[in-house]
Amino acid sequence: MTVQAQNIDAITAGAMPHEEPELTDGFHLVIDALKLNGIETIYNVPGIPITDLGRLAQAEGLRVISFRHEQNAGNAAAIAGFLTKKPGICLTVSAPGFLNGLTALANATTNCFPMILISGSSEREIVDLQQGDYEEMDQLAIAKPLCKAAFRVLHAADIGIGVARAIRAAVSGRPGGVYLDLPAKLFSQVIDADLGARSLVKVIDAAPAQLPAPAAIARALDVLKSAERPLIILGKGAAYAQADEAVRALVEESGIPYVPMSMAKGLLPDTHPLSAGAARSTALKDSDVVLLVGARLNWLLSHGKGKTWGEPGSKRFIQIDIEPREMDSNVEIVAPVVGDIGSCVEALLDGIRKDWKGAPSNWLETLRGKREANIAKMAPKLMKNSSPMCFHSALGALRTVIKERPDAILVNEGANTLDLARGIIDMYQPRKRLDVGTWGVMGIGMGFAVAAAVETGKPVLAVEGDSAFGFSGMEVETICRYELPVCIVIFNNNGIYRGTDTDPTGRDPGTTVFVKNSRYDKMMEAFGGVGVNVTTPDELKRAVDAAMDSGKPTLINAEIDPAAGSESGNIGSLNPQSTLKKK
Repeated sequence: MTVQAQNIDAITAGAMPHEEPELTDGFHLVIDALKLNGIETIYNVPGIPITDLGRLAQAEGLRVISFRHEQNAGNAAAIAGFLTKKPGICLTVSAPGFLNGLTALANATTNCFPMILISGSSEREIVDLQQGDYEEMDQLAIAKPLCKAAFRVLHAADIGIGVARAIRAAVSGRPGGVYLDLPAKLFSQVIDADLGARSLVKVIDAAPAQLPAPAAIARALDVLKSAERPLIILGKGAAYAQADEAVRALVEESGIPYVPMSMAKGLLPDTHPLSAGAARSTALKDSDVVLLVGARLNWLLSHGKGKTWGEPGSKRFIQIDIEPREMDSNVEIVAPVVGDIGSCVEALLDGIRKDWKGAPSNWLETLRGKREANIAKMAPKLMKNSSPMCFHSALGALRTVIKERPDAILVNEGANTLDLARGIIDMYQPRKRLDVGTWGVMGIGMGFAVAAAVETGKPVLAVEGDSAFGFSGMEVETICRYELPVCIVIFNNNGIYRGTDTDPTGRDPGTTVFVKNSRYDKMMEAFGGVGVNVTTPDELKRAVDAAMDSGKPTLINAEIDPAAGSESGNIGSLNPQSTLKKK
């Protein structure tokens, strides 16, 4: 932990050695500050100037997971924050490494995941004069607009305060990403060990409960009780809150049907009688009062308006959010409830238990009928055992896997692979579905899979489109190196959306086409993992079961019909198309 200075001159002179004070340095103070605050894992890419920081952290008992690319390490840290409610830590080198991690930091902030990006950086005096240092960049200035907070530490005695401020900023209020800039000189600064120990700060009550105003609860209950067709929408904020029992009680005791956003699936089982997920379109269009619990009226909910929501002015919204500025972001919120989700839901429950008649039975019957009709319509598509597979038949096999293994964590990304899996694969437990979230970005897959396995110890099933996998695919080596219980299924239809595009000039492959009949499973075998190629849903189910039973890193190349898939998946309307024709 510390280094003992030796008085060599006194020893060689034959005198009694003069006892020098114990010393510590910036490296050890960073590690001590993290450990003091309960941080157990760092996700990192080694290099100048943070290589020794990772080595020393590992020696001091922290788990250090080294990735092949900083963006993937950052994604791992971000989802670790979502799963644990503690800030996930990503450690990167300066300049290009910092920029790679910054994508994940910005995504964490957008998704309200607590994360701290710690990057080594060049010396201030050289950066400020733009004298051309190694990987010179004003990283703090670049990070500030893209995260919740950003700090720089210049003196070893300030490391404790710097880490404490970063932790509190990441998890308090609406969680988000924080940047912590540590210039190279800081690590080797030496100070008295006692002074260093006293400079450390253990953060107390980093995310205190924020109780809703009684008047806000009364207003929300009045609106809710007046509803003829009430609906609850559960967002990933409700999943993050870990107020699982209170959320379940709110739904069941009120009798109000609910629609979960994708990462809130499993807060109550998707098979629950009050789940309206399979009747989502009807529920959104025909409801008259909507209670948003940790969900935002952004593009994923059509901004709360338009044809998705039926007749203009037909809705009244109640919104629970810890951030007051979220209210009225797109439409009027007639009953804003500001506070942490656990406290707000408990307060609503108290009111419901005193005087509540329940949701009208005709509304429940309407949604139940629509749900059952949609499920019946979908069933034949999921039961096909065709070769080549389509998305529905392959996902039908995986749907059964998760039903039989509800404790497994599902990571999901892609276009069609993502969109269809959201509706097909039922979830049964909270925080078991991890996907692209608010931005809908590609590339989260392997980082999320690694962190899910590390943080929970549960088996992970990563269902990837072949395009999405390409953004982080090299991390299969990381999965093999750490022997993580991750099974990756790649839906391989030879391209982005479809594998059938052509170059009209005949010169090159189509812009959305990959190498045909690629064997991603061979890539996994190269690193000592298990690779399997499958062509039917039955083969897929058997291969996934074997992988999940064994716990061995496995990659399954699932051959999908190249013609399967639609342009941009379910968000094709967001992809502009040229209407001009060449004369």
